Amino acid sequence: MRGRLRYDDVVLCAPVTVPYERYSSQSAHWWAGRALRVLADVTGLGPRDFDGFCFSSFSAGPDTAVGMVQHLGLSPRWLDHIPTGGASGVMAMRRAARAVQCGDAQIVACVAADTNHLDSFRQTVAGFSRFSQDAVYPYGSGGPNATFALITDHYMRTFGIGREAFGKLCVAQRDNARSNPLALQRGVLTLDAYLNARPISDPVHLYDCVMPCAGADAYIVTTPEVAQRLGLRMVRILSTIERHNAHPQDKVQWRGGWTMDVDDLWAMAGVGPQDVDVLQVYDDYPVIVAMQIDNLGFCPPGEVADFIRRTDFTITGDLPLNTNGGQLSAGQAGAAGGFQNVTEGMRQILRQPLGDQVPDARIAAISGFGLVNYDRGICTAAAVLEAVA
Repeated sequence: MRGRLRYDDVVLCAPVTVPYERYSSQSAHWWAGRALRVLADVTGLGPRDFDGFCFSSFSAGPDTAVGMVQHLGLSPRWLDHIPTGGASGVMAMRRAARAVQCGDAQIVACVAADTNHLDSFRQTVAGFSRFSQDAVYPYGSGGPNATFALITDHYMRTFGIGREAFGKLCVAQRDNARSNPLALQRGVLTLDAYLNARPISDPVHLYDCVMPCAGADAYIVTTPEVAQRLGLRMVRILSTIERHNAHPQDKVQWRGGWTMDVDDLWAMAGVGPQDVDVLQVYDDYPVIVAMQIDNLGFCPPGEVADFIRRTDFTITGDLPLNTNGGQLSAGQAGAAGGFQNVTEGMRQILRQPLGDQVPDARIAAISGFGLVNYDRGICTAAAVLEAVA
């Protein structure tokens, strides 16, 4: 574990989701304010009680966390802004936990919020990264669908995985979403419907793509003493990992930064993949779900196709996966999508799910993936959480 400090005397509390909407005329600031209001309602805390603030958003510009504290009426002594999209939920947890351990803050509100105006997605994509602007868009490949078509095609050929395997993941997540009243897509999805859906950027088809939307997620990082005083149920952090720009030598991404630190993740946690009751991974496209299952050690390296074939990923199955439906069915609220796997993982082991409960869930594995440039996702993170009895 290379001398990594454990997360003793730090807990997570109060997972919050502001119901997603397909489109919103409100600003990201409004959505962040709604999340903070719900946190206040759940905990009984006011703006002055939050002495730490961690923020993630794609659409709050030109403001960062600095501008947000003024909009929200906060006065924190510790502040962080995390612009890493799908990896932001775990990264916020890591940074806030260390701040609490060091005494830099006692109650940190971790908030992710994004709006989705009619033209928001086009604007986000247009200015997403310099790599995309210089190396992708001039050649006619615009947006994430084209990038993930490249990654998906390469992954399928490398590991002998077919669209049927990706379809099984999407169908399972849709089954899970059907009990979640906040999921934007709850209609029945069959494997035939998945396979016969229209192509978007082959081999990516319609149900491989997330639905952009507006929404917010949040949670609190604090001490067990504070949580007990507030009467809040608690989650313990067993371990986390984080890596950026891993494996730059790979011509096309077929693995992520998890592979560099996965042994530390499980050694620090004191448990293994076989002990996980619920798995919440970032799922902007099913190829990334498959990659995380493989890279986090849930199957032998390179055998993810067979693992998907023989595993039930529904809420009552062998490995409950993205139990709220994930982004593929619940919706992708911009950077808030990087928080929903954290909040849903917390809810399941706290026995407070949005929909159906995973039986006897106690340990949750969370994984994040974000900031895709022209050929790969740059940021990866993961955590193992356990409910405090």
